[in-house]
Amino acid sequence: MSTGHRWFQIHDDPIRGRRLGVTLRGHALLGAPILSKGSAFTAEERERLGLSGLLPPAVCTLEDQVRRVRDNYLRAKDDLARYMDLEALHDRNETLFYRLLVDRVEELLPIVYTPTVGQACKEFGHIFRRGRGLFLTPADVSRLDEILGGWPADDVRVIVVTDGERILGLGDLGSGGMGIPIGKLALYVAAGGIHPSRTLPVTLDVGTNNAELVGDALYMGTRTPRLRGAAYDAFLEAFLQAVGRRFPRALVQFEDFGTANAFALLERYRDRCLSFNDDIQGTAAVVAAGIFAAMARQGGRLADQRFVLAGAGESAIGIASLLASAMAGEGLAEAEAGRRFGLVDSQGLVFHGRGPLSPWKTRFARPQRAPADLASVVREVRPTVLIGASAQAGLFTREIVETLAQGAERPILFALSNPTSKSECTPEQAFAWAGGPIAMATGSPFPPVSYGGSSWRIGQANNAFVFPGVGLGSIAVGARRITDDLFLAAARTLARLAPSDPREPLYPGQGEIRRVSREVAVAVGREAVRAGLADLRREEEVERRVDAEIWDPAYLPYDPA
Repeated sequence: MSTGHRWFQIHDDPIRGRRLGVTLRGHALLGAPILSKGSAFTAEERERLGLSGLLPPAVCTLEDQVRRVRDNYLRAKDDLARYMDLEALHDRNETLFYRLLVDRVEELLPIVYTPTVGQACKEFGHIFRRGRGLFLTPADVSRLDEILGGWPADDVRVIVVTDGERILGLGDLGSGGMGIPIGKLALYVAAGGIHPSRTLPVTLDVGTNNAELVGDALYMGTRTPRLRGAAYDAFLEAFLQAVGRRFPRALVQFEDFGTANAFALLERYRDRCLSFNDDIQGTAAVVAAGIFAAMARQGGRLADQRFVLAGAGESAIGIASLLASAMAGEGLAEAEAGRRFGLVDSQGLVFHGRGPLSPWKTRFARPQRAPADLASVVREVRPTVLIGASAQAGLFTREIVETLAQGAERPILFALSNPTSKSECTPEQAFAWAGGPIAMATGSPFPPVSYGGSSWRIGQANNAFVFPGVGLGSIAVGARRITDDLFLAAARTLARLAPSDPREPLYPGQGEIRRVSREVAVAVGREAVRAGLADLRREEEVERRVDAEIWDPAYLPYDPA
């Protein structure tokens, strides 16, 4: 891994090993979270880098520091306070933050990511302490090159960008949506091993239609209605062109855009720049992996399944599209694959003749009118797989789950909406109403279910199992585009790593996420090479390239640059 950063340069000394040459000194060095070691600066470093007298005399190890910050973290009174404690650490010492996160990822993932990050976004203006990343507004359009040029890192490889319109299941949170790019990139580092200096969170503040935010004196964004239409498209185009000039090798991940914009941006840019939409494609891959894992346990073909999806937005369309592609790979004609799905949106069943349908819904519209409400659709279609991506708490009623269980010998149910308060049903409800254990996953973490004298652990269909590996693999091989086949490769790899015991989750443990991300990265890299989408030409080189990109949080010795 090479780095380009105005504050430091990693170099390999043939005698002394890998070292860091730094341009900052004194207070400036202590105040740079990407560089600060805090109390772990050695006596020699303190003397050479202008730190004498600025720290207590004791020199601590990284392990000492981890123990100290964890003790303080455990004193926090609730999850939001724990989030704030971790972000304060993130803002002063990134190496220490990532060491703690890598070592305790299963414990800390629900704090730095879903579900706690949703609450943090809602209260962003009230808990704001220090800016991170870039906040760009339409007023900046003429000087985007200047703003991006001021970013100190020259080798940014992953940009997560949002406009804050559809944050999780919480809706329009305006500039408060920045918590999502920050959280996603924390997982690119902790799970995928991308060096933090190569990541950049971006919020495109195009206004908000959330009246509550506009009326909040502590709201941090612009208090104008959301930009729409040609002006919005021009702003996005200017931003992506500026990114291409400043960071030509960067992967751009679109995150939590409104449904219409999300599909339009993916369609417009997927072949023009290295980009993907995690809500559409990442969610699809992680759900497909869970279904593949369930099928591996119980047998049968994916092409023989019937699906009902509660929701017809980004996640649901992405899931249906990727599953249809996988079914086509099993020999099912595309038209027939489309007929295996029933999508239910806020107006009921999606069908031809209902009225004008968006292009992304048309592919999965039923050929004839059928009963409109979800319970009736489930009775009509008799799905073997029921997927919730609706952001409607309690949508899966006893009647719906009982009907699912009656129509399938081994039913599969995914209640994906998050945070937890938005879940379509709880695992405890699903098991009780189905009259027995079912293959299930949720969007937020839930405790195990006790049933039939056994404990059944429920997996979280967490995109963190997919997007860090997709990013790592793409970077490692120099991918030029990210296709659905790359996400299918990720999904099949993730499914292969799931436990086979039906009482265990449909996904590996979150404590294994670094290993999972590496395996996903290798599979994605190999698929990109096979498809001719990568600068790397030799498939046997992929594994070495992936390993060379992975950063482990540890302190290097420092020299003055």
